[in-house]
Amino acid sequence: MYKLLLGIMGMVSVMFVAGFVNAAPKIKGEAVEYTAGSTVLKGYLAYDENIKGQRPGVLVVHEWWGHNEFARKRARMLAKLGYTALAVDMYGDGKQAMHPDEAGKFSSEVMKHFNEDGKARFLAAQEFLKKQPTVDPANMAAIGYCFGGGVVLNMARQGVDLKGIASFHGSLGAVQPAEPGAIKSKIRVYHGGDDKFTTPEGIEAFKKEMTDAKADFKFISYPGAVHAFTNPDATKLGLKFKIPLAYNAKADKESWADMTAFFKEIFKK
Repeated sequence: MYKLLLGIMGMVSVMFVAGFVNAAPKIKGEAVEYTAGSTVLKGYLAYDENIKGQRPGVLVVHEWWGHNEFARKRARMLAKLGYTALAVDMYGDGKQAMHPDEAGKFSSEVMKHFNEDGKARFLAAQEFLKKQPTVDPANMAAIGYCFGGGVVLNMARQGVDLKGIASFHGSLGAVQPAEPGAIKSKIRVYHGGDDKFTTPEGIEAFKKEMTDAKADFKFISYPGAVHAFTNPDATKLGLKFKIPLAYNAKADKESWADMTAFFKEIFKK
């Protein structure tokens, strides 16, 4: 009986230690700087220190408000899933907008010069992430929100070398429509069914473009969700500035779960 009790206690101890190690990720988040030409870009890198060796890397492209805490939070969420994530800076010097007019100005400036400045800033972030010791450069993806969703979709159209792209309530318009066979990345688009910033005609045009380009894509619409449905601050911002933004917990949870499964699929050995 004594030996049996010792054996059980030993098993419990091993299970406790193993469970503690596996269930407690140690997320490290740090501000980082990189450059695109003469522009200093201020990003945020997040990864789990308890994971040894290389793992897939994921770029996170911010909303039109700029690189802020929401983008950093998503980077940490990705780190908890076992990835190294870089919340990028598309405006330069970590600029953030405090008003929709300012946000529109910042985002429009990038998209107007996308083939020069926008693309260069995205690729600079990709190269920076590739060089991190915790990243497997052969396994990378990107996600984007609002303005950032438009950025990642336009990078996919131009043949960026990433395994997957996920756009959350992102703009669907093309800087340069995709040519057949040009898109290398698998694509997921998570869209608010009642998003007032996108027309039904725009959605159909996007789907046709992707189909004609022979892209591997999936478009998911969440009934009742409006623009910025993943951001818990969206409802407050929408009321403050009288624009159709609102958080939707159900759509947020479901879209993140689908993205999680999507990444498992594209990164499987």
